[in-house]
Amino acid sequence: MIPPYGPERIQPTRPAVEKPKPQPIGTSFDEVLKQKVDVAKDVVFSAHARDRLIHRNVQLTQHDMDRLKGGIQMAAGKGARESLVLMNELAFVVSVPNRTVITAITGDSMKGNVFTQIDSAVVV
Repeated sequence: MIPPYGPERIQPTRPAVEKPKPQPIGTSFDEVLKQKVDVAKDVVFSAHARDRLIHRNVQLTQHDMDRLKGGIQMAAGKGARESLVLMNELAFVVSVPNRTVITAITGDSMKGNVFTQIDSAVVV
């Protein structure tokens, strides 16, 4: 019988010692990532949109903000980039990837308005 080519297997004289795994210090990468993603989910209002809402004395409740976030999420799910989100008597033109409200329009000023440079509309 011909012996196998190459060196023979080496048998250790004692078993390998497993090193204890170091415990993470501070927050884990997963936690930091989740925090950053949660921050990214917040809606940002441009200065122009804030000025329009303040000038027209429009105050959004937490429920309104949740509906707006939901509308942006629906638009993002369909691959939208610039979306018109209609809610109650308000319209918001939103940059979906940036989650930024570009402008806000109230009910009276919506009449006779043409919305351009949008690729989707969401009614919430």
